[in-house]
Amino acid sequence: MKSLTIVVPSYNEEESLPIFFDVTERVMSEKLPNVDYEYLFIDDGSRDRTMDVIHELAAKSERVRYVSFSRNFGKEAAIYAGLENATGENVVIMDADLQDPPALLPEMYHIVMEEGYDCVGSRRVTRKGEPPIRSFFARMFYKMMAKISKTEIVDGARDFQMMSRKVVNAILSMGEYNRFSKGIFGWVGFKKKWLEYENIERAAGETKWSFWKLFLYALDGIVAFSTAPLVISSVVGMLFCLIAFIAIIVISVKTIVFGDPTSGWPSMVCIIMMVSGVQLLCIGILGQYIAKTYLETKKRPLYLVQESNVEK
Repeated sequence: MKSLTIVVPSYNEEESLPIFFDVTERVMSEKLPNVDYEYLFIDDGSRDRTMDVIHELAAKSERVRYVSFSRNFGKEAAIYAGLENATGENVVIMDADLQDPPALLPEMYHIVMEEGYDCVGSRRVTRKGEPPIRSFFARMFYKMMAKISKTEIVDGARDFQMMSRKVVNAILSMGEYNRFSKGIFGWVGFKKKWLEYENIERAAGETKWSFWKLFLYALDGIVAFSTAPLVISSVVGMLFCLIAFIAIIVISVKTIVFGDPTSGWPSMVCIIMMVSGVQLLCIGILGQYIAKTYLETKKRPLYLVQESNVEK
């Protein structure tokens, strides 16, 4: 028998937490009665009664531990804090909204303990209930990452996964400030098995991920695990230089041979604007990588703790 830590990143989840706790407790008591487990709730600077609910759960059960941030640092920081403070030999990351079904916990535990896998990941095979536009762009993101990155990032992959202590230690060794967990989980490798399930809607509350936040998160993933945008900007730059060189030769020959004066100011303005736009795009791509490097060099902590009952 090995111990298990259930890490639950939480941001404004006062409605979901009691439901999550009751459902998970029932699964653990019925399906894994001999497992020594604990909960580790990470309050990511919630602005509602999330922390009060966690206090109530801690008063109800000795299994409940928590870490509360001084402000909202984001889910990536919450995941890292959960892994860093987990004491179990096996660790599972779960969302509090029950979109990560607790019913999969027994199967995950069996796979890690008895089938020789170091990690068990989960992926959604459907996106039922999501806005069609968001689903479309999500699929496009995973297809693009499969082409431009050497790190395996599976379509529909969730942060919901169970891992052994050596996998946890490997992830913690990657102390980078700009974190993209889906990429990090794939980068560390190890023997991994995937469990598939259909999308489940939230048990309560509202999603904290707007389209804009998901877009920025996708950019973080691209910058963190691929240098393809830099290569593309370089290729585009060389292509435009070649086009400009050919155009100069054509115009010069045409003027000398046929005496045709250069004309077409409207088209010239359009060309200048297009080339300027490409230049600004390439500068922006370069700026993204420089900005990430700048943040890394500051060596700021990933999170600050306001309150915790975790014993060091």
